[in-house]
Amino acid sequence: MKSQASLLQGLIKQGEHQQQDFKFKIDDAPKLARSVSAFANTDGGRLLIGVRDDGSIHGVRSEEEIFMMHAAAYKYCTPAPTIKFETLHVPTSPMGGKLRTVVICTVEPSAMRPVFALEETGTGSATEDGNPQHHQRQRTAFIRVADENIVASPIHLAIWRQQQRLQGEAYADTPEERALLNAIETHAEGLTLNQLLRTVSPSSMRRQAAIETLARFVRFNLAQLIRLNNTWVICPST
Repeated sequence: MKSQASLLQGLIKQGEHQQQDFKFKIDDAPKLARSVSAFANTDGGRLLIGVRDDGSIHGVRSEEEIFMMHAAAYKYCTPAPTIKFETLHVPTSPMGGKLRTVVICTVEPSAMRPVFALEETGTGSATEDGNPQHHQRQRTAFIRVADENIVASPIHLAIWRQQQRLQGEAYADTPEERALLNAIETHAEGLTLNQLLRTVSPSSMRRQAAIETLARFVRFNLAQLIRLNNTWVICPST
């Protein structure tokens, strides 16, 4: 059976990738929730908390950091994803050194996508009657692309909504849908959502209807949604 140190070193050698992220420390639970959301909405993954970006072991310094991890998972994510926490006590290097605490936070892919990360908004100032203003929480869904957490597009959200419905939806092959599909096939290099909508008649399909249609195209493998030049583009299916 592998020791905790050799187990951790094996994971660190993999570096950051689609299903692994390093976190030097936890000082912002909502920020950590973005990673949890991204893993839950993609293929799952693990956070090595107490490990720097270069793979060196810093360790978790306080019980407060561990508390913030749990807060990120359950208070700042909705619906709550399935997460397992494992605490390791390991030396700072393979050659030895002072023992440090590293937490492995393993996030399972969610069956209830999207999982949103919650961020508090508002000034916190008093209202006209003198009572404190309540903070609102902004919901943002993330997905994992290589070693980055990326904000999900409206099309991703529509795909997840459609997948949660009890019955599937058919591709109706209406003139409006054919116009969208023809535009996608004509621009093999890919178009953003806004670019695509500008290529079809503005009056032929409302934005939300187009998003729902594009989500079905992706689900039915008639188109694909990829990350290109730091933006989401819709391309013909390969």
